[in-house]
Amino acid sequence: MKSLYIAEKPSVAQEFAKALKINASRRDGFLESEDSIVTWCVGHLVTMSYPEVYDPALKRWSLDTLPFLPKEWHYEVIAGVQKQFNIVKELLNRRDVGCIYVCTDSGREGEYIYRLVDQMAKVPDSKEKKRVWIDSQTEEEILRGIKEAKPLSDYDNVSAAAYLRAKEDYLMGINFSRLLTLKYGYAIKDYLKKDKNVVIAVGRVMTCVLGMIVRREREIRAFVKTPFYRVVANAGLESQSIEAEWRAVEGSRYFGSPLLYGDKGNGFLKKETAKEFIKQLSCDKPLVSKVYKVEKKTEKKNPPMLYNLAELQNECSRLFKISPDETLKIVQELYEKKLVTYPRTDARVLSSAVCKEIHKNLRGLSMYSPVGAYAQYVVEKGGYKRLSQSRYVNDKQITDHYAIIPTGQGINSLNSVSELSSKVYEIIARRFVSIFYPAAEYQKVGIETVLQGEHFFASIKALSKEGYLKVANHSYGKKKNVKTDNIEGQDEDSSSQKALLNALGSLKKGSDLSFANIEIKEGETSPPKPYTSGSIILAMENAGKLIEDEELRAQIKGSGIGTSATRAEIIKKLNNNEYISLNKKSQVIAPTLLGEMIYDVVASSMKAMLNPELTASWEKGLNMVAEGQVGTEEYMGKLEKFVTDRTLVVKQLNNRYQLNAYFDNAAAFYKKAAKNRKKG
Repeated sequence: MKSLYIAEKPSVAQEFAKALKINASRRDGFLESEDSIVTWCVGHLVTMSYPEVYDPALKRWSLDTLPFLPKEWHYEVIAGVQKQFNIVKELLNRRDVGCIYVCTDSGREGEYIYRLVDQMAKVPDSKEKKRVWIDSQTEEEILRGIKEAKPLSDYDNVSAAAYLRAKEDYLMGINFSRLLTLKYGYAIKDYLKKDKNVVIAVGRVMTCVLGMIVRREREIRAFVKTPFYRVVANAGLESQSIEAEWRAVEGSRYFGSPLLYGDKGNGFLKKETAKEFIKQLSCDKPLVSKVYKVEKKTEKKNPPMLYNLAELQNECSRLFKISPDETLKIVQELYEKKLVTYPRTDARVLSSAVCKEIHKNLRGLSMYSPVGAYAQYVVEKGGYKRLSQSRYVNDKQITDHYAIIPTGQGINSLNSVSELSSKVYEIIARRFVSIFYPAAEYQKVGIETVLQGEHFFASIKALSKEGYLKVANHSYGKKKNVKTDNIEGQDEDSSSQKALLNALGSLKKGSDLSFANIEIKEGETSPPKPYTSGSIILAMENAGKLIEDEELRAQIKGSGIGTSATRAEIIKKLNNNEYISLNKKSQVIAPTLLGEMIYDVVASSMKAMLNPELTASWEKGLNMVAEGQVGTEEYMGKLEKFVTDRTLVVKQLNNRYQLNAYFDNAAAFYKKAAKNRKKG
């Protein structure tokens, strides 16, 4: 009897064949040796059938046929891949195949791809089926995955979650898209004076993300800038200068005054008031203040957590101005070339199992010039031995896969990738190696001085030990020789920073500090920042909140919108539907007029679809199904009730007049914006 290995892509199947030492020539759709067969899907081979397959009458969209809730689900082979499906089906059912190793991508989507094929091919349960779950495509990892393969039935809960996710997207997409198109499509068509009817595409995740983008745009649009005027004093200190800012603390003549800007009392609302205040302080010459308080402390900054896909997509959007979809394609290529571990992961830590073998990754990286010297240093000094006790290893924070790290293998294959791919690999490698280095250290000195009863504050922060920052600094794929001297990163301050710290160090309570001048610095409040293609991915990961604090992000992990595997595709789909515009140079995202109109339609008819917390709760529910905490029937019952209730409510709505008012507001803004662009 032979073993059959079924991978998700031909390239992955080739790697399995190499690891298994199958030297047979490639046949039409598979490779075969005396004891093994390797075949592949080409992504999805099977998909869900459209409503008209259930009933031809459903091809015509009608409110009378909604909601559409199949009692028995239909599936079909995708027409363009029928040939490969037939090959896979025949192999799965061959009498001489005794054991089937499922080697599709290790995640919910990979599980779904195989299960649909198994279902359509009607593979008998009498055949032994095992699941191969791997974190990279190195030969060592492939062989480990095969050796430790578990019965496919162990992943039945993951499969159930995958089926439910597909049904959820199907039911919401089919029902709500037809419902809102029939109800409001003509209204949008007439308003925009389009020739064809407007189809309103609605999706569980897509519509929620559109809502996030439109709300942010409208917050920016409604924001009114408030000018304010800070009072600062410039002091000379041993050929150095420091800037001290006035604050209206208790005891100040302006403490609690309505003339102040902000709750911290560090500025005035009117310039005239600031000028009058400076005039009051400048009546005596020279301007000498007394040091009221000096605080000195050392601040440490630890290396950041490792990359998951969302964090990497955000970083690449910021550094290289590329979209999340482009980042995913690049890191997938690096994964298939065995350079990095599995990319579609939400975890930012390593498992205790991989921690035991991490020295192999470091040894391999010693051959990679941008970080080679640093990796070699860690190996020689045994710095990796303390990793298991660090915050970078936590089995409880891992569901399917650990963080994205370099495998340390295939360094030579970097010569065959693009310059941009090399840059992405470098930031992954640098982030990984940096966790073995000490924290960066900063010296902070805070000074509080008093001039004529008014308090001025200065805070100076200077880097005293680079620590991990020496490793983390990027050269972005450019070949660069690393200096191995002072490799631990000790005392890398600039001379000016050192001089300033030394000068501040001599100050004590009661010391005199001379001010050269006091001046006004104008400023204004800032609106919220628009989303970029990277920051929207982070906001999706954190249930609609753009959380930059790493520890807080870790606390709400598992409550995101969409998954690491689907978020980039959602942004791409919104862009393709012309609901949003994506500036390729800046990666800034903004809604289009059509996108804002779709938002208003959804907001006035089924507002729940715009709720990030609700959308995140559906995703969390799917995770609970995968973990066996929620049953399929319970989840499906809630899903069908949600679809039914919202469909019935929308059918009864009569809000066209209200929507036209919303459309007018949005259109007026775009008309004004177009005029401004024309003026330059």
